[in-house]
Amino acid sequence: MERRHRIRRIANFVNLSTPLGLLISVVGGARRTNGPDGLILAYGYRYAFPVAGAFTVGNVVVTKHPDGYLTGRLLDHESRHATQWAWCVGLPMLPLYLVSLALSMLICGNQAAYNPFERLAGLEDGGYPRKSPWWRRNRTLPEGIIKGE
Repeated sequence: MERRHRIRRIANFVNLSTPLGLLISVVGGARRTNGPDGLILAYGYRYAFPVAGAFTVGNVVVTKHPDGYLTGRLLDHESRHATQWAWCVGLPMLPLYLVSLALSMLICGNQAAYNPFERLAGLEDGGYPRKSPWWRRNRTLPEGIIKGE
């Protein structure tokens, strides 16, 4: 394991985000296994919230999907979220993320497209679309009106 991943793992344990992620995975009935780069992968989470293919709390990546779902670009995306938990010193990440989610919804109607945490983790890697702000979208003009007149 690279030094930066060891530091992230220690930081997320000390800031209590990884213990919180483990608690969430236990309460959610997920089966845990060691993953790459110091991550803990939790498969089979049984609750519908949050609405996502996967979510990360500390170094714990949780998904309702079966084993093998967390691979490739999605796992890279979730690994970046684990680093964000370390940089945000753990639990302050929750309110910061929720405020970012709400602002993104206000800007474009999508929870991730203008959420800086999702953008920095790689929107496409997480399976999120890029969306224009609502005020920049093309609007259909009433019949008979030609643009530019």
